[in-house]
Amino acid sequence: MSTGMELTINHQQKFFKEATVSLAELMQWEAPGKSKGIAVAVNNQVVPKTQWASTVLQDSDSILIITATQGG
Repeated sequence: MSTGMELTINHQQKFFKEATVSLAELMQWEAPGKSKGIAVAVNNQVVPKTQWASTVLQDSDSILIITATQGG
């Protein structure tokens, strides 16, 4: 039995050695130092930033990370 999990992040599959990862931990790896102007959806459900630490990701979850950009 393998440990770890596979997540789809912005339509790209990534494998993580950790079997349990919170959304807050994932965001530290995927967008280090960034906390403003980011929205995240897990399995097509937007997760408020206040719930990132308590949101535990599961194997095969689909995560969409959207960052705001300036300009127009």
